[in-house]
Amino acid sequence: MADLTPTPDRPGLHVSKPSPNTPATGSAVCHCGATATATGDSQVKALVEGYTANHGPAHIRTGR
Repeated sequence: MADLTPTPDRPGLHVSKPSPNTPATGSAVCHCGATATATGDSQVKALVEGYTANHGPAHIRTGR
């Protein structure tokens, strides 16, 4: 399987939760240079919401 972790060359958002009993992990890299990581279900949820609202897709909507 390919490494799906985002990088500056391949920006994006990656979330992993291998089983219901393990905490989620997430990482995000935006083409604007912002990066973030999170561990734990609630922290990863906040990472996804923040990335979606302020980076990645938000840049397309706002043109920034």
